[in-house]
Amino acid sequence: MTKKLVLFDIDGTLLLTNSSNRRILGDALMSVYGTEGSTQGHNFAGKMDSVIMYEVLRNAGLQDDVIAEKYPKAKEAYISLIKQRLLAEDIEVMQGIPALLETLHGMTDILLGLLTGNFEGSGRHKLELPLLNGYFPFGAFADDACHRNELPAIAVERAYGLTGRRFRSDEVVIIGDTEHDINCARAIQAKCIAVATGTYSAERLEAHSPDALYEDFSDTEKVVSHILSI
Repeated sequence: MTKKLVLFDIDGTLLLTNSSNRRILGDALMSVYGTEGSTQGHNFAGKMDSVIMYEVLRNAGLQDDVIAEKYPKAKEAYISLIKQRLLAEDIEVMQGIPALLETLHGMTDILLGLLTGNFEGSGRHKLELPLLNGYFPFGAFADDACHRNELPAIAVERAYGLTGRRFRSDEVVIIGDTEHDINCARAIQAKCIAVATGTYSAERLEAHSPDALYEDFSDTEKVVSHILSI
């Protein structure tokens, strides 16, 4: 019987992409809006792709109604360019992730899913390049909501549709590398494991009081034990 729903963030938690991702977003926005806004210097950490698009374009002086009118086309352009141009050598898998996912995947009391600010099309491609996508049968993505804190409830509902099990809040573990992951876990009173492999230091993450905090996931046995016990 599956007892824990474990939801992973992508960027900074499972993997990192190099500057190609930023260039691709800039090119997609330029092709649709004629500007990439503040894309090259903007802080993306923990933010939904949809939110990032609006923020960088507002910084170029575009109004929300103008952004919204062309947003579907811009989203489509970004996902298309990611699939065309992002390569395996642009991806760095975080320390310990392959062993951790393989271990969790083999456990009958664990269900793995994604909870990410990526669009599904772009996020799945990032995961497919280092062969991590197959570990995640479902997820909640930037396509599904306007605010990250809405995603946990969506993921829980999708897990129910997949398994027939209604996971309680204390059976859900959200794993991420920013305060936004911690906050969205609290939105449904879920547990949160934070990891300092993204742009947030361990000290900065600790200030937001996650249920557990790691520098990285190199100690597979310890992390798995923590997931099962919190």
